[in-house]
Order: sequence, then C-alpha cells, then structure tokens
Amino acid sequence: MSRLTQGVVLLLFGGAILRASVTDLYLRYVKEGLRPFLIATGVLLVAAAVMTIWYSFRDSAPEPDDHGHDDHGHGDHGPRVGWLMLLPVLGLLLVAPPALGSYAANQAGSVVAEPVGGSDYPPLPAGDPIELSLIDYASRTLFDEGRSLQGRELTLTGFITTAPDGAPMLARIVLSCCAADGRPIKIGLDGQAPIDVPADTWVEVTGGHSARTAKDPVNNVDVAYFEVRSWREVPEPKQPYG
Repeated sequence: MSRLTQGVVLLLFGGAILRASVTDLYLRYVKEGLRPFLIATGVLLVAAAVMTIWYSFRDSAPEPDDHGHDDHGHGDHGPRVGWLMLLPVLGLLLVAPPALGSYAANQAGSVVAEPVGGSDYPPLPAGDPIELSLIDYASRTLFDEGRSLQGRELTLTGFITTAPDGAPMLARIVLSCCAADGRPIKIGLDGQAPIDVPADTWVEVTGGHSARTAKDPVNNVDVAYFEVRSWREVPEPKQPYG
C-alpha cells in the first residue's frame, strides 16, 4: 500500500472515530466513560494522516536530474487492491449499526448478578415507582431474597427477548468495556407481561418483586422474575447498554 493510501485510510478512520465520539453513536460500541479516549484517539489518527499525506506529496514531487530535466519516474506504490481497505472505514462513516439486542441475548447466558458488599442491601430511595437497573433488581432478588424490594412499586426498562418456552423476558446488554464483551442480563416476567410483542421492542414495565426464579438454560445461571402490573412501549434509550 502506498503512503498516500495509508494516509487516506488513517484520515477516514480517524474521522469515523471523531464522528462517533461527538455524537451518541459511540454508545453503540463502548461504555459512556470512554468518550474522552475515543476523541483523543481520533485526533491523533487525523494528525498522523495529515502528516502522512503531506510527506507523500512532498516525496513524489519531481526533481531535476543532473542534465536539468525533471525526473518523472514513479516509485512503487503497491497494489491498488489496498484501496479496498477503505470499504469498512466508509461503512463506519455511512452506516450506524443497531445496538446488540435479542439475538445476542438468546445466544449468550445471563450475567451473574454480583452481591453488594456487606450483609444488607441499602434501602431504596423514597417514592414510588422507583426505577431500577435490571442488574440491580436481579442482585437484590437473588442475593437478598428481595427483602429491600418488598412492598415497593418498581420500574424496569429493557428490550423484549424470549425464553426457550417462548415466554417473554426483559433483557439488557451489560458491557465490561465494549460491545465485543457484551453479555445479557435477563429478567423473567410474571403477571401482566407483554405478550405477542416483537423481539427487540423496548418496554418499561411497572410492578413489584416476584419470589420466582429459574435457570438460564444457556449457562445455568439463576434468573430473577418480576411481577408486571402494567407496561408501555418506549423508545430505545440513548444509552442502550446497562
């Protein structure tokens, strides 16, 4: 690949990172706290690309030989197939991929909800309903037997996926760093669960704690259940990952 090709690829790749970083598009790939690092990476790539392109044009300028004639010879620029490397970069610039959803949730086992430190879970804030993350609800249900959830009206938000028996479940993808390591947290739904709702539909369910638990057949992890009293369809949140 010629130096000019390398510079153009670097420029487009750095531009794609900056475009994703200054909008909410980067949230489809990494956790929210990594935005400053992405911006810094994009700036460095663009700077390296500009310098590479400048050196390419400077080195390709014709120089007169000993007889006063310009040297119009051309060096080895490498195979033109190297320009095909632009295709995935253009894909990043032009196409916004969807966040991981029900397909990824069905293929992977539910994450193991970790217990909090100490013997007791802190009480929930005053006021009902209170919004909880799926992993917080699962942790309080599985490791505290739902004691801190008793008598409270709760709201959970996630996308619809299906259990092996076809029953709807609520899920959200949890990231350690980026989408490549995303794993689902799944919650079973009892009561007035949303039936016949298409997979990947985002819903907000309101209700209370359910003592029922089950096993995720993918990795045999305990799955908490939620007693649904009402639900409504909602737009996909800006930060789709939990």
